Amino acid sequence: MNRPIEDYGFIGNMVSGALVARDGSMDWLCLPRFDSDACFAALLGTPEHGRWLIAPSGEVRATRRRYLPGTAILETVFETETGKATLTDFMPFTDDPAKVEVVRLVRGVAGRVEMAMDLVLRFGYGRVVPWVRRRDYGLSAVAGPDCIELVTPIALRGENMHTRASFSVAKGELVPFTFAYHPYHLAPRFAEDRRLLLERTRSWWHAWSERCDFAGPVAWQHAVERSLITLKCLTYQPSGGIVAAPTTSLPEDLGGVRNWDYRYCWIRDATLLIYALVNAGYFEEAGAFRQWLLRAAAGAPDQLQIMYGISGERRLTEIELPWLPGYANSRPVRIGNGAFDQLQLDVYGELMDVLHVARLSHLGPDDDTWSFQKTVLARLEQLWREPDEGIWEVRSGRKHFVYSKVMAWVAFDRAVHAATALGLDDQAARWGALRDEIHREVLAKGYDERRNCFVQHYGARTLDAALLLMAEVGFLPPEDPRFRGTVAAIERELLDDGLVRRYDTDVSDDGLSGGEGTFLVCSFWLADAYTMLGRRDDALALFERLLSLRNDLGLLAEEYHPRLGRQLGNFPQAFSHVGLVNTAYNLLRSAGPAQQRAGRDGPPHAPGREQPQPAKPAARMGRPLE
Repeated sequence: MNRPIEDYGFIGNMVSGALVARDGSMDWLCLPRFDSDACFAALLGTPEHGRWLIAPSGEVRATRRRYLPGTAILETVFETETGKATLTDFMPFTDDPAKVEVVRLVRGVAGRVEMAMDLVLRFGYGRVVPWVRRRDYGLSAVAGPDCIELVTPIALRGENMHTRASFSVAKGELVPFTFAYHPYHLAPRFAEDRRLLLERTRSWWHAWSERCDFAGPVAWQHAVERSLITLKCLTYQPSGGIVAAPTTSLPEDLGGVRNWDYRYCWIRDATLLIYALVNAGYFEEAGAFRQWLLRAAAGAPDQLQIMYGISGERRLTEIELPWLPGYANSRPVRIGNGAFDQLQLDVYGELMDVLHVARLSHLGPDDDTWSFQKTVLARLEQLWREPDEGIWEVRSGRKHFVYSKVMAWVAFDRAVHAATALGLDDQAARWGALRDEIHREVLAKGYDERRNCFVQHYGARTLDAALLLMAEVGFLPPEDPRFRGTVAAIERELLDDGLVRRYDTDVSDDGLSGGEGTFLVCSFWLADAYTMLGRRDDALALFERLLSLRNDLGLLAEEYHPRLGRQLGNFPQAFSHVGLVNTAYNLLRSAGPAQQRAGRDGPPHAPGREQPQPAKPAARMGRPLE
């Protein structure tokens, strides 16, 4: 029986991350990177597929857990009949992404507590049993290219392909464990004093989280801070890419087939992510993500993908792992993501929009950006009339999705703004004509006049929650009756206990069986739409409801099942936390991210960067935008 997804905490060091259950079992860890093979895969199977448990050996009366304030350091307190002990889990930062460590510290708080450790190390997503050898510092385990050193003063014993230990801690005593990965061909690097590592890690996180520029209610401050820390943890520091989640195949439908690998970086997340970061004052992170985006998408515009690997990899071949039974028997377990070669027109709009907001925020030099944008626009001129797979990556064939056309409009709209700033009136006129043509077509073919709402795709009667963004991207003003009617239709047809589904899987053919939960970021979008419509009380009520769905550590998965009261999908989910941050700012400020994106106010500027002067006529020669 799998634990609820919300039972897990998340630790990371901007290279990889791990999920730790409330009972002290580390059930998911990929090394050395987010997208590497898992060496603990019990999350998608059983303990025999790999896990690392440290917990009291007897009955536990009570368990409490928290993150150390302002950090990604997880502390779990176990209380037994004989005493109390804390388990502190964290991943130290590394200057070598091929060498990654997980540190677990057991400290006695009161009385004496008998503890047990059970390490089941399985490389290759639970399939490969390593060769384990005793060392004077603990043990060494190797399989193929991967090697682990477990460093601890506690005596270890081998039992049935498990490594076990029994020990006790009294008040004031500390027992450390360091799980250190290195490629087999490289020498191991042994940990420094673990208490020193803990203090360094805590100090770094404190300094980072204190930069957060949010001055709302205290409960909101904590929620925003935790979301931003989670987004930072999901960053792959060597490249600046931010993964959608650290997990694969956590189901959107318990027992179903909607199980996907989210350990990659999606272009569709980019604009909303940049707005969340710049409004919170994290311009360096926003700039690094923009640079990752430019590097990943560089090349022939007809090869633009919807997602890339964390270093910009393009081949994300999807395969199934039949030896893993899946979370709650949700099969198949997949690694890789076959959607990487889908056509999704919305990514062109997202790409142009993120470069637009990055330029307005003055995130740094972008001398090559304008040339890149022109090649992308030239490709979109050829493509925008074509059907695509849409933002939700359907596997039922291409359609003329309305949101995709809206985002094609966004691409040319942002191009008009850039060309006007450059003084390129001829290009601004051409792109403006294309923008207007798309607008007319969407109003003619994507709008159901009888029902007064936009639909999922041309000729459909079904709805799409992504249409909640039509006012935010500036396609229509929020007061337009057609947008108001679309919000009302989504309220009637896509709400489940007050939360938003992406679309109705019972009537929309997406090529998959089964259903799914409510999509959390779409519920944040509804709150943003309420804000733009002047329905502040509705927005506040929905936002507070969404905050209540976080687990006790402040984390959100991709989806939520109202009747089961369970989080669903990959966890923690970057898009959900981006939605939380942006909605908080939309409620806090009259000109929040939604108004900024709609063009009613500019985004915050990076400190120390002055507003650029209007371009001189020489810009007509194609000079990059400054």
